[in-house]
Order: sequence, then C-alpha cells, then structure tokens
Amino acid sequence: MITEEIVLEQIKQVIDPDLGLNIVDMGLIYGVDINDDIVDITMTLTSPGCPAAPQLLNGSQTVVQQLDGVEEVNINVVWTPPWDPEMMSEEAKDELGIF
Repeated sequence: MITEEIVLEQIKQVIDPDLGLNIVDMGLIYGVDINDDIVDITMTLTSPGCPAAPQLLNGSQTVVQQLDGVEEVNINVVWTPPWDPEMMSEEAKDELGIF
C-alpha cells in the first residue's frame, strides 16, 4: 500500500542541483494525496524562474512512478505560499549553515 511517507521518502532522491539538497528537506513538497493508484503531489519551486524546474518536476514524477502500485503521478506546482528558506528541515538548514 502506498503511503505519504513512502512517497516522500522516494522523492528524497530528487536533488536540487544548486544546493545539493533533496527537495523534501528543502520544503518544496507541500502535499501528497493518494487515491488508489494515483498520486497527486503539490509542490513549489524556490522561484518562478527556477532554472532547475524541469529537472525537479520530471525527477519527482519519475521516482514516484517507479513505486509498486502507482499507476499515475500528477505534479501540481503552486506559488502560494511562496517558498521561504524557513520551510527547510532542520537538517537542511544545518547543512547550509542557516540558523
């Protein structure tokens, strides 16, 4: 059975090329909704002009699609609330030296 925790753990494979951190710990994933074999991911980017957007979006879809029992993955990009470094996990903040 697919759970939000399993999906989030899988998405941790997607690394932001600029910061070298996974996008879950960066706070870019706002939500995961699972309906049978369909996974809807709500996420944002660090900015609307993020040059890594295609890589992050495609990577997220690809790694979740690889999970057993997942038939469809939908990525929904939202801009509200806007991403802020405060959304990062404590581990990510420590790694970047943000206190």
